[in-house]
Amino acid sequence: MPSQHNSRSLLLRCRGNPQRASAASQRRGKMEEKNVEADGESGAEDALVGNVNKLTVSPPGYSGAPRKGHLVFDACFESGNLGRVDYINDFEFDLFIRPDTCNPRFRVWFNFTVENVRETQRVIFNIVNFSKTKSLYRDGMSPVVKSTSRPKWQRLPPKNVYYYRCPDHRRNYVMSFAFCFDREDDVYQFAYCYPYTYSRLQHYLASLERKHLPYLRREQLGLSVGKLAARKIP
Repeated sequence: MPSQHNSRSLLLRCRGNPQRASAASQRRGKMEEKNVEADGESGAEDALVGNVNKLTVSPPGYSGAPRKGHLVFDACFESGNLGRVDYINDFEFDLFIRPDTCNPRFRVWFNFTVENVRETQRVIFNIVNFSKTKSLYRDGMSPVVKSTSRPKWQRLPPKNVYYYRCPDHRRNYVMSFAFCFDREDDVYQFAYCYPYTYSRLQHYLASLERKHLPYLRREQLGLSVGKLAARKIP
C-alpha cells in the first residue's frame, strides 16, 4: 500500500475547512429533525436499513456519468456493514455503520469496498456513529485494508487513525482515518479488523468432518436470526 505521508496535515486542514463546518451544521439540523420522528434514544442514525449497494458518491449538484474519483461504496457482501455515506468535500466522507441485529445501540463493526478511485487520490473517512466509549483505536490499533492486486490484509499506519468524541454527531465517538489510493483499477476493502465470515467457518468445520476423527462430532444447536445454523463440536 502507498505511503501515507502528510495525511495528518490533510486531516487537520479538512477539520478546519469552513465548508465542512457549514456542512456539519446543515447535517445537525437535518438529524435533529429526524430525531424528533425517530423512536428511542438512538435516533435516526440507527434506523439505517440495508447496506449501501454500489453507491456512487458525487459532489452535490453534479449530474452525468461518474468521473474517476467519484467513489463507489459497496457493503452488500457477507460480513459487510456500511449503511450510509455523506459527501463532505472532494477528500472527506462521513460514513454511518448499521447497528447489530439484536442490539440497535451497539455499533462497532464495519466492512466495505471502495472503487472508481483516482491514482494518488487522498481521502479521509470518518466513521461517525461508533457506540463504544473505549476503543483499541486509542491504543494503537488501526483498521485493515486490502485491494484487488494486494489481497493480503494490512493494517493502516496508526498515525493516520484518530478516535475522538465529536459534537457534530450528537457527541458520538468518531474514528477518522486518512488514506491515499495508488492504483486506479483496484477495488479497495476496509474493515474494523480481519473478517472471519460464516462461510469461512463452515468450510473449516467441513474440513474437520472430512477427517473422520473419532473424537469429533458436529451438532446443530439452533438457528440465528438470519436462519444460519449454530453448531458445536464437542
